[in-house]
Amino acid sequence: MPRRTDLTDVRLALHPDHSSAVVATITAPERYLARAVLAEYGFRPTGDETMVLARIDHDEPHHADKAASALREGGAIVEVSAALQEEIKTEWTYGNAPTHWQWLTPEEIREATGEAQRIHDDIVAGRLIIHLHAHDGWTTAAVGTYAGGKSVHLHGEDHLRTEETDYASEAEAVADFHRRHTVAVRPGPAPLTDIERDAVEILGMAPSSTTPTAAPLLVAAEETPQLVPVYANGPGDHEALLNDFFATNGEWEKWRPHDETTIASHESLTLRVEFLHEATHGDSAWTIAAYESPVGERLWHATATPATPVEIMRILLNSLSTEDSWGLNPSTPVKEEDLARASRPLEDAGWPLKVGARLIDWTAPTTDGAGLRFDTLVKQGNVLPAWTIWGGSTVNSPTWTIHLSTHAPTALIQDVTFELAHGYSHRPPPRHADPALHLAQKPVAASPPAAMHRPAHRR
Repeated sequence: MPRRTDLTDVRLALHPDHSSAVVATITAPERYLARAVLAEYGFRPTGDETMVLARIDHDEPHHADKAASALREGGAIVEVSAALQEEIKTEWTYGNAPTHWQWLTPEEIREATGEAQRIHDDIVAGRLIIHLHAHDGWTTAAVGTYAGGKSVHLHGEDHLRTEETDYASEAEAVADFHRRHTVAVRPGPAPLTDIERDAVEILGMAPSSTTPTAAPLLVAAEETPQLVPVYANGPGDHEALLNDFFATNGEWEKWRPHDETTIASHESLTLRVEFLHEATHGDSAWTIAAYESPVGERLWHATATPATPVEIMRILLNSLSTEDSWGLNPSTPVKEEDLARASRPLEDAGWPLKVGARLIDWTAPTTDGAGLRFDTLVKQGNVLPAWTIWGGSTVNSPTWTIHLSTHAPTALIQDVTFELAHGYSHRPPPRHADPALHLAQKPVAASPPAAMHRPAHRR
């Protein structure tokens, strides 16, 4: 059937509650493709059909215009509201700009504010961990370390933040920061600025609470739930997830053959989920299987350990109800395009790729490990998993794993890898029996990433 050309695939408009943020409303049938392009330009999911671009440099209209051009190049029909179109034509001016900016071209100013945005994004994504901050009488300074890389001193706030000095080691950077700022030094990242708070609120994350004084700051750092990559969080409540699944998916029938196990059977009788209520570390809490027909051969299967974060399991279960959940024909080999489709969210997010003689790995570029592995030698029917999605120290020593057989649907794997790349959740604060010990503990340096609420399905 010819594709209609009178329907809008993506509509871009100014956010009603933010001066410069842009809302993208996606109505295209293949929503993932539009989401992938928008994500490249900084848009973040806020609903099933919406993504929001909120930057600290107030340059959202420019980047929304670039995203619109990229979408159109890919064949999408993009509608830009009149108000946003007017903002695109208007260059943003900064009232508190440094004096030397008057000699810079708009492109050079955009390069400078873009670098500040990059630093901000690295902090909220956990790629740059802030150890200490201080106020130097004019603005905020901080010291931090990039994951697996250099340590730096930062100077300034919002769109004026810059990297001031590089250091070969974290110890050297922290020591020099103490020497420079002495009694002004405070642990952890500085409180959010108004601009940062607006940005994170518009993305759906509540900002940090009021700024504590120096003494209670240690307690606040410990007692506030920390926003972490979803793969680094604890398992959560799998029992509640199972109940929610039945409550929101009427096409699945619940069957409990005995106290230890609950089975969910799809109305097509070709998909089956088994949940083991008292699963221990060595067990599979979830077992999933898909069949050609109610009496046909098994197409694929998957298992997940009890420590798998509940947010990731929710994405996997939601993906089961789509038309793509029956997987590949067992006689069809896994092709290069299948690998590319399954791993695209990780590639787009910059996760390093390692290709060996047998194993293909994508690994998170953060200190909290996670990744996707494909074993090229595993054949259909083999007891070994072909796909492994994991979180923890290393793929060989994981905290949790999801194993999938060779012909597991790439659409389902892609849903999970999108959550790996962009999902965040709140890690509960640790509990302390001794308040005195609590106060004495060294605070964990962490920067809360911006919330990334993953839509249930990308299609």
